[in-house]
Amino acid sequence: MTPPVKRPGFTLIELLVVIAILSVLIGLLLPAVQGAREAARRAHCVSNLKQIGLALLNYHDVVGTLPMGYAGQRKFVNGVSDVRQGWAWGTMVLPQLEQGSLFNAVNFSQPVESPGNATAIPTLVKTFLCPSDSADGPFPISDAAGNVLATLAPSSYAACVGGDESDTITGLNQDGCGTGVMYRNSAIRLADITDGTSGTILVGERAWSISQGTWVGIVRNGVVRRGPADRCPLTGALFYQAPTLVQAHAHLLNTDTDADGGLDDFSSRHPGGANFVFSDGSVRFLKDVLRDLGTLPNGQPIYSPASLRLQALATRSRGEIVNRDAD
Repeated sequence: MTPPVKRPGFTLIELLVVIAILSVLIGLLLPAVQGAREAARRAHCVSNLKQIGLALLNYHDVVGTLPMGYAGQRKFVNGVSDVRQGWAWGTMVLPQLEQGSLFNAVNFSQPVESPGNATAIPTLVKTFLCPSDSADGPFPISDAAGNVLATLAPSSYAACVGGDESDTITGLNQDGCGTGVMYRNSAIRLADITDGTSGTILVGERAWSISQGTWVGIVRNGVVRRGPADRCPLTGALFYQAPTLVQAHAHLLNTDTDADGGLDDFSSRHPGGANFVFSDGSVRFLKDVLRDLGTLPNGQPIYSPASLRLQALATRSRGEIVNRDAD
């Protein structure tokens, strides 16, 4: 009989060594793959903001002003119960974003939350969604007690009302106004931006997964709530009033310590900062501003140099000099 032929094979030790080597290689390659994917998502976000910036400038060419942050037909009282009709900047530029049919479906004579607008307001518009964000469908808008008032489409971007002096709800002097370019019933022209269009923010990222905003408008008595990725302490604010659904102020960026939950601040899911479109249509990536340096005895924040710079970029006519090399 012919003796059996011994075939070469892996020993257990050799197999374990191969598995260990493969594990190390995968561990080295995975961050590179993830980095490449994030770079692609960030580039897509830049493209979104360039389209939004171009839409806002085209709107200005047609109307003579930039869109208002949101429309309020009643006298300002508190920015919460005095909302009518509530349509925001995002809805106003739909024709410039090649969304004319959606724009025509909106009944602007009725409030955002009216039954006649129930078909239009949950419609997803991809240009308003950053691919690094986790917003993927309509979401409920509720009042402070949790009663659902409407279902709206999400947005990863918000209009800039100004710096920390411009509250997203009450404005400058309980008037709903701001030092930026878009706020309640604003009508800012490019000629009004005396700080320079290349140094004044129009719109910035405000991740839906951190602060659940929308492009549509604001709902009477509605609130913006924390998203699942909000890193601020739960001992702070759990929601913010209606105007913050569509606008933010430039105080902090991607904060993880803000007592109000960072809901009225800009944020993103990109590592290290967020994208902003400026009044000349350019898009720039600004670095994180996580926290202030402390507070004064009267409770006022002690701003960091980075926060002061971010706030200067948010105002249209205060004459601040900003070092662009710090981007």
